[in-house]
Amino acid sequence: MYRYRKLTEEQQRHVVQERQHRGFPMHSPPHLDAPNGFRIVTGTCFEHRSILQTTNRLTEFEDQLLGLLTETTHECAAWCVLPNHYHILVKVASIEILTTRLGKLHGRTAFEWNGEDSERGRTVWYRCQDRVMRSDAHYCTTLNYIHNNPVKHGLTARWQDWPFSSVHWYLKEKGREWLMENWREYPVLNYGLGWDDFIF
Repeated sequence: MYRYRKLTEEQQRHVVQERQHRGFPMHSPPHLDAPNGFRIVTGTCFEHRSILQTTNRLTEFEDQLLGLLTETTHECAAWCVLPNHYHILVKVASIEILTTRLGKLHGRTAFEWNGEDSERGRTVWYRCQDRVMRSDAHYCTTLNYIHNNPVKHGLTARWQDWPFSSVHWYLKEKGREWLMENWREYPVLNYGLGWDDFIF
């Protein structure tokens, strides 16, 4: 979205024509079907604004998101909620059902937060994007990426210091050594480069 704004009108027309040719939505990420496959789904606040800036908002949104995932996914392997975006690693039968429900969650929370902040009409969310896991290595690297996200964005020095993440479940159920071995075997390296680069 942000790169599109910087294009010339001619370049924008070309991008839209190419998306139409491929059968993609003109101005939003496509959601390709891969029934029962794991995928990373990322929801982002519009223009990366930190609208979930309070502990209360982060906690409430995490609770609502996890409740929704319990109802709409076969499995949620990882999650992390930050002040301006979230990542989830999920297995779903239908991405359309999940994105529809996420859209409703985005609408409800936007209405609530805009009321709390006296900013009616403010755009809070910018849709969501997803990517299907192509291999076990992609899955394991994505799991590490999600848990490392608060560190990557400068919110904390260590994974376990960020409370709004599945890393605590992994520490309890799998143990620190399992997480460290997974990190050594599947390093993040430049994962997220070009689409998740900002620092708070």
